Amino acid sequence: MAMLTHDFERPFHPRQVPVGPAAASEHLATVKRFGLYVLGALLGGSAVAAIIALKTAAYFARLHLGAG
Repeated sequence: MAMLTHDFERPFHPRQVPVGPAAASEHLATVKRFGLYVLGALLGGSAVAAIIALKTAAYFARLHLGAG
């Protein structure tokens, strides 16, 4: 049973948050990385939307020309 509850036996010590220029540069790097992920997701979504729009336009163009 001790194997299942070994984390409860340790005293609680909150993690120390680093303060200083190193912490600021790490935070900036994290923000930049998150921004690049968001930008990549938006660009990917835009590409998928553009492909769907082109396929739809081609389909309607073929449908319109075939009916005439």
